[in-house]
Amino acid sequence: MPIFISYSSQDSDFAMKLSSQLVEHNLRVWIDKWEIKVGDSLIDRIQNAIEGASALLVILSKASVASEWCKKELNAGLMRELNEKRIIILPVLIEDCVILGFLREKKYADFRNNYDDGIQEVLTAISSVSSTTLGRYEEATYITDLSIVWGLINSDFVLEITMVEHAKEQPFTVLTVFEIKGNDVHTKRHQMFEDVGLGWWHKAVMVCEFARVATEKKIRLLLQDENPKRMTFLFNDAKIEASVTIHVTSRRLGSDTGLDVLVVGLSL
Repeated sequence: MPIFISYSSQDSDFAMKLSSQLVEHNLRVWIDKWEIKVGDSLIDRIQNAIEGASALLVILSKASVASEWCKKELNAGLMRELNEKRIIILPVLIEDCVILGFLREKKYADFRNNYDDGIQEVLTAISSVSSTTLGRYEEATYITDLSIVWGLINSDFVLEITMVEHAKEQPFTVLTVFEIKGNDVHTKRHQMFEDVGLGWWHKAVMVCEFARVATEKKIRLLLQDENPKRMTFLFNDAKIEASVTIHVTSRRLGSDTGLDVLVVGLSL
């Protein structure tokens, strides 16, 4: 999920500089100059972007606090923060100005005296919602912690996803490991992306593709005791002869409730 940048057109140079540096740190950024094209509906594109963002980064200046557009973007982000608790609003102060309403209670990243200190404060603040290797997802009955490790291991591209599902009302957890290993063609393709600085993008594509394949193949593992259950399957791209082998291992930890546990696919 991207970081939405809210700013006044008068602060465009600062907004573009900040956005470029966030991208250099492998963060997804949504800023109108990059995303909105001639003929697009401004209201629809901005509203959809805010609804899909993980954080709303608000650049505060004399111009932005007087901007009606900025106020609308801020209000939309505030509604999501209050209703869903899934988006965080991050104030970025670039000059002395009147800070709007509820933003006064939030700690802001201060760029007024030192830009480097300000950017570090922003990176620290968004780390909890922008990490591409660590995460937590809450559902009605489970909390799922997720970790992703990827890269070249013994000259092969390997992506490993480890998930720990905590049952909220049961005295057990479920540990599941997905190991995704590419063949020579797939590994060379990954190295090509790494060489141009897009290895992170290839990893993201692989995770999404795996989630799709896992759903289509209907991964089902029935855990009946402490013994791990395993499954192996293959998917490939016949056009470029790239293939990936997927090994799945899952086991239950904790107290024995006498009940079986069904592990179903992967949801990201």
